[in-house]
Formats: sequence, structure tokens, C-alpha cells
Amino acid sequence: MCEVMFLKIIIEDLPKGEDDHIVVRLRTVTPEFLSVLTSLKSNDSVLVVMRGDEIFRIPTIDIFYIESVDNKAFVYTEDEVYESKQKLYELEELLPSYDFLRISKSFIVNLRKIESLAPALSGRLEAKLANGERVIISRNYVKELKLILGI
Repeated sequence: MCEVMFLKIIIEDLPKGEDDHIVVRLRTVTPEFLSVLTSLKSNDSVLVVMRGDEIFRIPTIDIFYIESVDNKAFVYTEDEVYESKQKLYELEELLPSYDFLRISKSFIVNLRKIESLAPALSGRLEAKLANGERVIISRNYVKELKLILGI
């Protein structure tokens, strides 16, 4: 027998001066509900980056991966490459840990952008991203990735 769960949504106007907020009241916290909350939180997160002399605020959900080259961090979206003034370890701390994972000494990948994984040499994995690019996951990080993905 399958139990169907209905979620009641109530939207209220707040008194002037009160900050917007969400109150969640549940009997049981399910993985599905946690996924919805994670999605909500990641949609409002931004990263400040540069391209040339211009400064941009890009949603973290648009980031495919971040690569460190010669002590500079480059942020890759589907069509653009930006530079961050922060070091890779600082970006790792800023980014939502449920969406981003360090996959080598010089790479952080957006887990939501991984389309497929395939074995590579020496215990590494190759991840194909939604934009067609491929990145290598170091064997030191494979175990953590498999744990996160439940494989």
C-alpha cells in the first residue's frame, strides 16, 4: 500500500518592516522535502566574479565548475569564464556544500551539472557535464563523490 502525502501551503502577508521568511512544520522530514529545501536555498546564492574590468554577480546554480590555474580561480558557466579574487579553498567554503564538491587539488564541480560518470585510469572518474565538457575526478575524491551520490 502506497501512502500519499499532501503538503498544505499557506501564504500570508507580513506586517510592514518584518523580513520575509519561511516556517516549516512537518511530522516527518523526508529526503524529498530536504531536496526541495536544498533547491530553494541554492537558487538565491550568488558569487561575485570579474571579467575584464567588469564585476558580475552570478547565481551559483549557473556555475559548472571552478578551476585554479597559477593561483587564480576561474569560474565557468555554460557560456562564460570569469575570474574570482578568492582562492579555491575560500570559494569552497562560500559555495553551498550540498551542490559543490572539490574533485581535485585544482577543481570544484557543481554536482547538479554532472550528467554522467565513467571510469578513468588509476581509479579516477571522468564526469561529463551538462555543457558537454569533461572533468577528471581525482581518486582521492572518488569515495566522497560516490558517498554523496549514493553509489
